[in-house]
Amino acid sequence: MSRYVLLLLILLMFSGYSKGGGEIMEKKKQVIRETIGDGKWFPGNRDQLKSMVDGYIDGAEVPKIPGRIIAAIAPHAGYVYSGRVAGHTFRALKENAVRVGMPDVVVVIGFSHSRGFKGVALMDGTVLESPLGKVELDVESVDFLAGQSDRIFLSYEPHNGEHSAENEVPFVQTAFPDAKILVGLMGDHDEATLKELVSALVSLSKKKKIVVVASTDLLHYADYDLVTSTDAETLKKISALDDAALMKSWGYQHQVCCGVMPVLAVMRYSKALGCVGGKTLMYRNSGDDNPASRGSFVVGYGSVVFSVE
Repeated sequence: MSRYVLLLLILLMFSGYSKGGGEIMEKKKQVIRETIGDGKWFPGNRDQLKSMVDGYIDGAEVPKIPGRIIAAIAPHAGYVYSGRVAGHTFRALKENAVRVGMPDVVVVIGFSHSRGFKGVALMDGTVLESPLGKVELDVESVDFLAGQSDRIFLSYEPHNGEHSAENEVPFVQTAFPDAKILVGLMGDHDEATLKELVSALVSLSKKKKIVVVASTDLLHYADYDLVTSTDAETLKKISALDDAALMKSWGYQHQVCCGVMPVLAVMRYSKALGCVGGKTLMYRNSGDDNPASRGSFVVGYGSVVFSVE
């Protein structure tokens, strides 16, 4: 055997072309991301977290949603504050999926509280691990979305320390234990970013059965009555799919949705797929559950789903 042939065989073996080498290379390629909110936004103990999320979902009473739910809105505050409302979103999603079929991918769209950037940052990696265990990140869908626009890109950096999308993950794992996920963060309030993301999501929906979840809390303000009345109007606009009115009511000093861009994205995505209106399942604010907070700091939380026949 010539030295050239021997060298080629050695290179092939260590390049992962043999069965054993391929398995080793696959393991090396696996990138595990971990949730960072454990013990802060939700329990870091698996049993405690499972009991809490199961309780919120099982305790929610929701109507039968006609058709197939294609998108939803859920809050992202600490679970002791907003978990009950989020439970309604994921109870509806879970029951609907049992009836019409489980999604291939759950797309979670949040936004960056702490840093601005152009476009949408998709979490890279292969697995995301929370206290409930590991969930597979859909690499194929991530690559597909990133290929649709230069405003949609892969980057873990904006996700490291950001809770808005991550706080939905244990609920997704509980409602859809077999689904893959895709996690994105919107970093600006640019109309071009919104259009490109919605277009990319519509294209992805033609390849796979997806559910898109927007993460947002509602108004933050000291005045309980103002928060309650403002949130009622906001939820009317959202349920009516009036994205123009919602955007007109929003401002940096009057954030009726602290994640308005993800909300606008699911509203436009839902309309593009033929939805004619959303269904508000539950509303609460921190002043309802903790009256002592009224006059100091009140935050609203809403649950909304969008379906098509």
